[in-house]
Amino acid sequence: MKKNRKLYYKFILAYVAFAALCVVVVLAITSPITYNFLINQKAAELYRSANEISNTYAGYFYDDSLSTDDVKKQLNATGNFSFLTIWIMNTDGEVIFNSAADSSDDESFTIDGFAEEDTSRSFYREGTFYGHFNEEMLSVLSPITYNYNLKGYVVIHSPITKIREQRNDLILVILATVAVIFVLSTFILIVFTDIVYIPLKKITKATEAYGEGDFTYPIDIDKNDEIGYLAASLTYMADKLSHFEDDQKKFIANVSHDLRSPLTSMKGYLEAMVDGTIPPEQHEKYLNIVKNETERLTSLTNNLLTLNNLNITGMSLDITDFDINQTIKNTAATFEGRCKNKRIRFNLVLLGESLFVSADKGKIEQVIYNLTDNAIKFSKPDSVIKIETSEKNETVFVSVKDSGIGIPKENLKQIFDRFYKTDLSRGKDKKGTGLGLSIVKEIINAHHENINVISTVDVGTEFIFTLPRSKTDEDDDL
Repeated sequence: MKKNRKLYYKFILAYVAFAALCVVVVLAITSPITYNFLINQKAAELYRSANEISNTYAGYFYDDSLSTDDVKKQLNATGNFSFLTIWIMNTDGEVIFNSAADSSDDESFTIDGFAEEDTSRSFYREGTFYGHFNEEMLSVLSPITYNYNLKGYVVIHSPITKIREQRNDLILVILATVAVIFVLSTFILIVFTDIVYIPLKKITKATEAYGEGDFTYPIDIDKNDEIGYLAASLTYMADKLSHFEDDQKKFIANVSHDLRSPLTSMKGYLEAMVDGTIPPEQHEKYLNIVKNETERLTSLTNNLLTLNNLNITGMSLDITDFDINQTIKNTAATFEGRCKNKRIRFNLVLLGESLFVSADKGKIEQVIYNLTDNAIKFSKPDSVIKIETSEKNETVFVSVKDSGIGIPKENLKQIFDRFYKTDLSRGKDKKGTGLGLSIVKEIINAHHENINVISTVDVGTEFIFTLPRSKTDEDDDL
């Protein structure tokens, strides 16, 4: 058996790879998504501020009747407080107010390359704003209208480094969360190892031992879950296989014994007749013994073939309606000579003149024959064998009861095993093969019916099996 214990290590490797993949995804995908979200959020916030400035203060720069000093002070204060740079810029790119300039510096400047049509593409932009700044800025433009004419723009600049710092802080929080999740999942992995992997490893070792024939290998798993149930099932299977192996050895030993004994006997008698040890006038006697032994061998091989065919192909049944009472009478009549020799008589207690059942007539005849034959073998001389039929709830019960040696209680569960013979029967069942009751059991099981046995040592044994009552018979009764 090829051993492969790499699955668990592959699982660990996949777990580590998944953790690394999560970090890569956070850095490669979540980072730009977070950055874009923060840019859009900041741009919207600055645009609202620019609109408010445009609506509240910017008009004063185009109204000559009012002083703009107070407005400049207010805008300077706003820009300094928020770490923003606020511009009032004309449509041609001339900056007429810069919150970042000293209050005494009123010089204006012009943004080279500024194109008014650029403002129609987006209300914000990222970069150095036409090369004016030395660092990247987020710049938002809000139009200024005065007397229904576009006069210029309120432009607010915010350093992008601040946004990137926010992005990095959020990424660190996400990575910390991922780390916590994987620490917790590591505990789950440890629990999985204890609950699933280690028991499965024990089960694997046990199955390897069973495959090598060591059915006593223990599975040390005491759990009340599916794994525990699997371990218990395998232990049960191993126990059954162990008994099966023992039964197989017994089966071979019994077959060998039952074949060797008559062959040895036949060989001895034939050699004795050939070398003259047995005189010619006694040849007929010993030839009859040899004939009986051959009949025993024929019966043994036929029974073995019957059981083998039942196991390989299953039992084919020819279901018909027939009178079970008449079948019992006919079968009992075949044993008339044997019963006369042992001074045994039959007591047939049959329900009604006829009792029809639905079953395979030939195979049920074999069941009755085997049970009757078994009863005669172990009945005491001058005893009675009672065969009875009864009916209850559309089920027919057939009973074969003898007054023989009985079966010990501890042997009752084994009497249907092949070649099984109780210690009490070994001295009496000289010609039995130990297969008759096995065949009976197989036939009754094939009919999906039941057979039971009741026995008391030195009192007798009763076999009871069931058959379905014929529907045709029920209709006739109506």
